[in-house]
Amino acid sequence: MHPAAAPSSDDAHYLALKAQDARFDGRFFTGVTTTGIYCRPVCRVRTPKRENCQFFTLAAQAEAAGFRPCLRCRPELAPASVASGQPWSIQDASGILAGQAARLLDTADQWSDGLVSLAQVAARLGVSERHMRRIFETHWGVSPLQYLQTRRLLTAKQLLTDTQLPIARIALLSGYASVRRFNTVFAERYRLQPRALRKAGQDGTHPAQATIAVRAAYRPPYDHAAILQFFGNRSLNGVEVVDLARAKLARTLSVETDGRTLHGWVQVQFVPARCTVEMRVSESLVDALPAVLARLRALLDLDADPEAINAALGNSFPGMEGLRVPGTVDGFELAVRAILGQQITVQAARTLGSRLVQRLGTPITTPVAGLSHVFPSAQVLATTPGEVLGELGITRQRQKAIAALAEAVAQGTLRLSPGADVPATLMALQALPGLGPWTANYIAMRALRWPDAFVAGDVALHKALGVQDNQHPAKAAKAAEAASQAWKPWRSYAVIRAWASLATPSDPSIARTALSNS
Repeated sequence: MHPAAAPSSDDAHYLALKAQDARFDGRFFTGVTTTGIYCRPVCRVRTPKRENCQFFTLAAQAEAAGFRPCLRCRPELAPASVASGQPWSIQDASGILAGQAARLLDTADQWSDGLVSLAQVAARLGVSERHMRRIFETHWGVSPLQYLQTRRLLTAKQLLTDTQLPIARIALLSGYASVRRFNTVFAERYRLQPRALRKAGQDGTHPAQATIAVRAAYRPPYDHAAILQFFGNRSLNGVEVVDLARAKLARTLSVETDGRTLHGWVQVQFVPARCTVEMRVSESLVDALPAVLARLRALLDLDADPEAINAALGNSFPGMEGLRVPGTVDGFELAVRAILGQQITVQAARTLGSRLVQRLGTPITTPVAGLSHVFPSAQVLATTPGEVLGELGITRQRQKAIAALAEAVAQGTLRLSPGADVPATLMALQALPGLGPWTANYIAMRALRWPDAFVAGDVALHKALGVQDNQHPAKAAKAAEAASQAWKPWRSYAVIRAWASLATPSDPSIARTALSNS
């Protein structure tokens, strides 16, 4: 086994395996030499003997070593294991490059209009394809193609298990140009035909269901009530519905794929006892299903690693280990809503956003009460006259900001999704009229999924950090920036925790309200 595949302490990982500890889910996989199967740490089968276990950081490493995925614990459901917030250092430059390359391969369907190529990933990283391949294989012990192959096969395995989609459609969604090639690779790697994974009655010829139901896992702790309250306080009429009592959120969205725009709806429900989220996706979005599922994981920040984050933030923000950074399913929508919310209350921004949706959004029919419109697209807002926005109560300054943002996104010169070049995107956003550092970093935090975004000029943040200075806000921002250096590379999470700390620590419900109104 390649040295990079072995965790620092196999004995510690074996203890986590014996305990079926969900905190380690996705952080390593266990290959069992007597069965040829690899599992998640949470697998409920009888724990194998220590001498029969091999440990891997990535599923691709386990598969490269000849192990097949467990059909019971299903490795494809595990949270992502490649950290996205590593601080840069010359000493570990190669490791960081390898990690960023893996992260881009994981999120490629969110920033690529077609099947991702290694040349695209290398170009995004600013290195040659040859150099990226060499660094990747040296660090991970598998090639980028092997990594991408595992990702595609595990996506296919999830769709084969959880849905009734025809196998030909699953092959296409998973990145295979032909069913024959998909069947061959699947059988070679997993030693069984794709049809063998079907549940009783799912023979691959059935028409698609009205909705697609899949699952995803996360690492505890997770304060799902806090993140749902955050979304609920900002929900727009017709676009989002939050049910706190049932730990459920539903919303509409649109996705572009193969030159088409698909409209539909999604629904997520937390199942805390199993550390999972049940997701339902409308059949109208099936042609972009992998991208939709990736967006939902980003929306709920399911791939966060609480242990790594708490190691940096725990002393400064104790008792807030379960807070996550709320994401979005549409970066453009999030950016428009951030502009609407500048220097006004959350409720006022919600009112403006709801008016915008009702006037310019796309009506759709859904089975979920309260979901009736898709947020206006960049193309629509780029061509909407300023006076129309003015009639909705949007000021001229924000009209110009929204128009400029919409034009940049519509023309493809600005991408607001995970995997985007963060420094370049921050510069591009701040070059637009009406968008300053606060708005740009807020967008980076939630839309780009940048874990180190920091809204240094935020007044609520100043109050939480004890550096508030109403007479000299620039001085307060500088003090906040200085304090934040200790929290790198997880400053986005520090911001969320700082906002929550404005409430009385002894009352979690108040803390969630404070978070929602920041």
